[in-house]
Amino acid sequence: MSTAIWQRFSGSSLSARALRSSVLTVGSFGFSQALRLGGNLILTRLLFPEAFGLMALVSVFLMGLVQFSDVGVTPAILQSKRGDDRDFLDTAWTLQVLRGIGLWLTACALAWPMAQIYDEPQLMQFLPVAGLALLIAGFRPTRMDTANRHLMLGRVTLLELGTQTVGVGSAVLLAWATGSVWALVVSGLLSTLFELIANSLLLAGGRNRFRWEPEARAELVNFGKWIFLSTVCGFFFSQGDKLLIGKYLSLERFGVYNIGYFLASFPMLLGGMVTRKILIPIYRETPPRKSRENFLRLRKMRFAVTGPLLVLVASFAVSGHWLVDLMYDERYLAAGAVTVIIACMQMPQIVVQTYDQAALAAGDSRSFFVLALARAVLMIGCILVGLETYGLIGALLGYGAAFLLSYPVVVWLARRMGVWDPLHDLCFALLGAALALLAAALNWPAISALVASGA
Repeated sequence: MSTAIWQRFSGSSLSARALRSSVLTVGSFGFSQALRLGGNLILTRLLFPEAFGLMALVSVFLMGLVQFSDVGVTPAILQSKRGDDRDFLDTAWTLQVLRGIGLWLTACALAWPMAQIYDEPQLMQFLPVAGLALLIAGFRPTRMDTANRHLMLGRVTLLELGTQTVGVGSAVLLAWATGSVWALVVSGLLSTLFELIANSLLLAGGRNRFRWEPEARAELVNFGKWIFLSTVCGFFFSQGDKLLIGKYLSLERFGVYNIGYFLASFPMLLGGMVTRKILIPIYRETPPRKSRENFLRLRKMRFAVTGPLLVLVASFAVSGHWLVDLMYDERYLAAGAVTVIIACMQMPQIVVQTYDQAALAAGDSRSFFVLALARAVLMIGCILVGLETYGLIGALLGYGAAFLLSYPVVVWLARRMGVWDPLHDLCFALLGAALALLAAALNWPAISALVASGA
């Protein structure tokens, strides 16, 4: 038995590399989230809820800059036939460096307007300093993408864990020493700098140099123009709740919301990490349209991914209120009901999240953009209607409605790529609905209290 398992994990075949990479990704994610949770618990005792609300605004702004300027360097390297060519890689790296410089300058220029919009003068100081992380990240070596392209993630995973440890450890130490939100800002810079230095020194591969090859630039721009538009939409899809809720609620309530979202988002983050790192290489090397055998192999993979993720998100939906009550003090109790509701609302997205990477693997970034646009419009629209109608509860219900309403577009893309699996979707949709009803029934008192609070 042990010999058979070892044989499946060893070797250089696609399945062996995929298995090793999946185990490393899941293990890394588990350690990373446990570290984040531990650090978060300590930080909530060293800082006040307003600090988390303020830092959430900074994070949303910086993430918006990143996604509003993403030209798809990483997915381009993963899917391109020239993904191992030195001229192509150096041109991609040069583009990435120029983008990082531009992002930091933009963060400096927009600090004052953002401070006025959110009526938070401290943003004028935080945004330019926190934006330095974007400048530093622009110099990250493409050898990180090369390792991902070939599903050789062992050393990359260890370095990611080291980066996470530096970030959380420095945040806790600085918060203990200063009691200020500056601890969260500076720790972000330290972890990004550590990531750059560690990956530059410890990963195998050639050193990047400035290069601007016309052919490589043309391929990157042609592929990246739709990725750029997709990531703009992806920003509103993934951060629209924070943009709108941060504007409608006080910083204290927004901080409570972010604690609840932090707990409920573990399964979604894990699923996104697995699909981004593993699926593009698998779709590229074993296209499902090529043979029925490839399609059935991918079906097994989807069942193996979706089942555990759905059970994991259900565990947070069932135990969310209890977890918050156990780990946080009375200032954050309302976050328990938020955790339960968000976890239930995320189940439709867990079911279908293995489809969209097929478009990137096929080089069809335009279809990927169509899905991203539909999701963004639905997310912003549903949350805005919910906020205007029922406040925070309405926003949470709108969050789930956006996932459900985007399903027809997901099916369109999946059929276009030849990867749609209705059997998979039906089985897990029924399971997800049953688990969500169970979680709501078990946590109904906490949900009712949140509704009664008028949040």
